[in-house]
Amino acid sequence: MTEGLPDRVRRAIERTGATRREIAAAIGLEETKLSKSLAGRRRFTPDELAAIATHVGVGVGELLPPVTAEPGPAVRTGAADDPDGARKRILDAAWTLIAERGYHHVRVADVAANAGTSSAAVHYHFPGKEALLGEALRHDVELAYDRQSAALAGIADPHARLLRLLELQLPEGPVLEPEWSIWMQVWVEATLDTTSDHGRRGLYREAQDRWARTVLMTLRDGAAAGVFRSGDLELRARQLTALVDGLGIGVMTRTSTPGAMREALHDFVEHSILEHP
Repeated sequence: MTEGLPDRVRRAIERTGATRREIAAAIGLEETKLSKSLAGRRRFTPDELAAIATHVGVGVGELLPPVTAEPGPAVRTGAADDPDGARKRILDAAWTLIAERGYHHVRVADVAANAGTSSAAVHYHFPGKEALLGEALRHDVELAYDRQSAALAGIADPHARLLRLLELQLPEGPVLEPEWSIWMQVWVEATLDTTSDHGRRGLYREAQDRWARTVLMTLRDGAAAGVFRSGDLELRARQLTALVDGLGIGVMTRTSTPGAMREALHDFVEHSILEHP
């Protein structure tokens, strides 16, 4: 029998040796709500799943059924133990500053000051600013993966899941707009990168591949259910991801709006993906 979400969460909590009361208190959730969710009488929210995953030390994807494609080996950070959280603070500071100011306008000293540490500490965790940009992209991919995994897990209908997935790509808000800023800067760096399989270009290719595979998974689920058109689904996934990229650039450069992007994406889904009787 396939293990359900409550079983996965329960098993992850049990591995920590903590009680339900301790876990509930740590993530700011009422113990009764946690117990009901673990019993399958209440749904976990995406934020609750993300908080539990962080507290028990696993990725959100380990708790959820596969509705999104996992990041490849070049994207996973494989970070060493970070007992005092210094590495994460530095990465969060770099991610924020690069998104706000632009990669070429951020100094290591700026990152250190924003993280409340020294330049020497930054260099200890990251050899230089080049490494920081790569880690910022990896951080982007992992954020998107965790967010999508948590948000899509409870959506059985492929059409509703696809629309939610596209909504999670709109460049608006305190998380998604900075993510788009990072992505657009990486596009430029990948274009100028002279290496085809390593460096910026290789990292970007693998990150983009994860997003495309997630879209393809959703389209295949919809086609199998008779909700989406059959045919060349890989082509349709490429079309849809390219449309998201192009429309997102318009929003980020203020030549369009999130509402207009949403309308265009829904129109494409309606006329090019949905199977109509």
